[in-house]
Amino acid sequence: MKTKLEGYDFYREVLGSPRYVVAPMVDMSELAWRQLSRENGAQLCYTPMFHSPHFADSATYRKDNFHTTPEDRPLIVQFCGNDPQTVLKAAKYVEDHCDAVDLNLGCPQGIARRGHYGAFLQDEWDLISSIVSLLHKELSVPVTCKIRVFKEVERTIAYAKMMEKAGCQLLTIHGRTREMKGPHTGIADWEHIRAVRQAIKIPMFANGNILYFEDIERCIAATGVDGVMTAETNLYNPALFTGKNPPVWEMVDRYLEIAQKHETGFQHVKGHVFKLYNISFQIKHHLRDLMAKVHKVQDVVDAQQIIKAELIEDSKKEIPDIQVQRVETCANFKHLPHWVCQPYFRSTRLEALTGDAKEVETDMEAVLQEERKARKEQKRLRKAALFQKALLKPAKKRKFASCTSCEQNPGSEKCVHKMCKRCCLSKTVELIVDCEHHNVWAKARYERMYGTKSKDKTEKGDPIATV
Repeated sequence: MKTKLEGYDFYREVLGSPRYVVAPMVDMSELAWRQLSRENGAQLCYTPMFHSPHFADSATYRKDNFHTTPEDRPLIVQFCGNDPQTVLKAAKYVEDHCDAVDLNLGCPQGIARRGHYGAFLQDEWDLISSIVSLLHKELSVPVTCKIRVFKEVERTIAYAKMMEKAGCQLLTIHGRTREMKGPHTGIADWEHIRAVRQAIKIPMFANGNILYFEDIERCIAATGVDGVMTAETNLYNPALFTGKNPPVWEMVDRYLEIAQKHETGFQHVKGHVFKLYNISFQIKHHLRDLMAKVHKVQDVVDAQQIIKAELIEDSKKEIPDIQVQRVETCANFKHLPHWVCQPYFRSTRLEALTGDAKEVETDMEAVLQEERKARKEQKRLRKAALFQKALLKPAKKRKFASCTSCEQNPGSEKCVHKMCKRCCLSKTVELIVDCEHHNVWAKARYERMYGTKSKDKTEKGDPIATV
């Protein structure tokens, strides 16, 4: 059994001292995308985040989601979970097929809040320590962690030291707090990351604020980390680590080739193509609509040929660059034509790039609480409006004709009187006739009691003559 290396020995001898790292991305960092990223400069890749309960208990989940090859190295597999034994059981399935297992402690999304994992374990240090220490003791590969920062630098440092003590061999820090997401993303705090780097002894990656290749070296210089992890920018420009901005169709062609080779699922393929063509699709809506209508991988390949041909023609024309992003306040923005790979700017990110990180983050949790309350109120008002609309909606027309007697219940077409059962019962007794449809046999009963031909009864159900 080979010796499990730790710390910088693990970082140098097993991982190969990587500086350019592709982050774990749900439904996005699958095998085909990892191969494309490695071909374009990535030195270490993570799998998508796997849910440890599903991975531990379902062979189907493992078969559908975890794929790798001997060339797919170095590789770190990431899990989320809140039970030490469950996470360990899941990790045991992959320890022979990867170089390390990572614990997700940074996911800030609502699903992580509901599932009680990711960044929402941030305040349960005893639980985190028990998971990390168990993985460290029981696995044949090292355990690594990915976290977000607290607002207080001192607390983040103590948090990182706790994980180092528990057995974490490599730490990735996303320089945003748990509340900084969606429209309140803001910018990652590199100074915060630098303070943690100076306090711990294990290898460390930084995550956040990477838009161009130049940002990688700036981040390493500013924080002192060993490598830089990027997620979203990699999705828009998989050639980020080469410092190039290739034509989008070249990346799409190569990705589709790899995806077909590895039989990548349709949803993964379509998602990546939309990310790569994001800027072009904002300009050329007809091409976006074309790709939106595809239903299988081969349809994506066919649509790609049409899109590629049009963009190649655009690249040959001397036309002014069409600006579709709010970038006028971003000093680092590169004006590139829409047909080349480039980062996607959100307006909130641009505002943050030119402002003070602390101002962007101010009272973020309070803002999010107000937004949640507003969404709940909107939902309540929508339900009330639907209820009011239902009350005002006119009654539906009867499918059947009304009963010829009471005119309240629907009458039956097969009834001899065209009545409802209740009225039919009264009428048949009155006239001494049978209604086979309603199973009322007044005439048959009368004949059994008084004979087949009564002088007091006229034929064909006429009323009985009374004296």
